[in-house]
Amino acid sequence: ATAAVTVTRDSLLNVCMDAKHHKTEPGPEGQLYGQCVLWKDNACCTANTSLEAHQDQSYLYNFNWDHCGAMPEKCKRHFIQDTCLYECSPNLGPWIDQADTSWRKERIRDVPLCQEDCEQWWEDCQDAVTCKVNWHKGWNWTTGTNQCPKGAMCQKFKFVFPTAAALCEQVWSGSYRYTSHHRGSGRCIQMWFDPAQGNPNVAVAQYYA
Repeated sequence: ATAAVTVTRDSLLNVCMDAKHHKTEPGPEGQLYGQCVLWKDNACCTANTSLEAHQDQSYLYNFNWDHCGAMPEKCKRHFIQDTCLYECSPNLGPWIDQADTSWRKERIRDVPLCQEDCEQWWEDCQDAVTCKVNWHKGWNWTTGTNQCPKGAMCQKFKFVFPTAAALCEQVWSGSYRYTSHHRGSGRCIQMWFDPAQGNPNVAVAQYYA
């Protein structure tokens, strides 16, 4: 039984999910771009994916951040960081779940996000504008990129997502969970970290696995 437990636990560590742009195995990527560079020593994303993660209209998902007018840069950097974490991190294994969509077989669910990362995201985005709570579905895709569905009103984030927890937990339909754990506690995933200090999320994945 112990061997079986070890195998299962190891299968949750240092893995890439089976999704649209992920590599099959994590490994070094010397040329990661911009905010994704944190993962260059061990990444599930390619250099190309990391570059595209920074484009306003990237081929990754044809998703347009500016669907209600231009998203402020200080807000957009959090969504870029969120994309980098999702595409590049090999430390999300404990939260990988089956997904029944045409474009991916797996997704993440309830990843415990550090309180500071979530609060800062909300803080920097409260004056950005959107028309939807759940960005995973319900858009009008007739033009090939996401547009607000008919009758949806563009409002500031602070009205659409009244709290940091609402933003982190609802925007990607439960991919993240807001926690009261702090960065460096080893109990929550950091979207941002100093790569010179090593990747703190390795220990977090081990703890939850």
